[in-house]
Amino acid sequence: MTSDPNHYVILGHVVGVFGIKGWVKIRSDTEPASNILNYSPWYLAKQTQWQPYKVVQAQQHQNGLIAQLEGYTDRDQAAGLVGCQIAVLRSQMPEPEQGEYYWSDLIGLEVYNLHGQYIGKVTSLLPTGANDVLVIQGQSEEILIPYVKDYYIYSIDLAAGRMEVDWDSSPDASDEAVKE
Repeated sequence: MTSDPNHYVILGHVVGVFGIKGWVKIRSDTEPASNILNYSPWYLAKQTQWQPYKVVQAQQHQNGLIAQLEGYTDRDQAAGLVGCQIAVLRSQMPEPEQGEYYWSDLIGLEVYNLHGQYIGKVTSLLPTGANDVLVIQGQSEEILIPYVKDYYIYSIDLAAGRMEVDWDSSPDASDEAVKE
């Protein structure tokens, strides 16, 4: 499951309009939030139909981010973009350092515990104050595992589409741990 350089990675959303000259307000899911401004073109979609949009100008404004896209010169035009997801192609993003991963690269990985038992697939990640949390869809339930390398997360093999974790998914195992 090598990262497809042509797949879309969602980085944020258009959440409103700004001013009368076609600018839009942006909610960024990047860390830091201003990183979204480093990319152009953006691909916008309300459903699943992605269209490229060249970013003409973009900046931080008070506590948020604003941008003007090519061809959008008034507020009414820009209003039609509100609610759109903002994505870039994976190939537009720099390669992560060794041992680091983009969240989008982890989505879809099959998760196994150290005993080789299948736990489920990574469906998303949740940011928390202490550490991020993997959301894994198991066979009958959703499982949350803290993303703590070398403690819960033992190995990630993007090419094989596999992650190995120190996590026992059997309900009986947790009962035994309590009894000890």
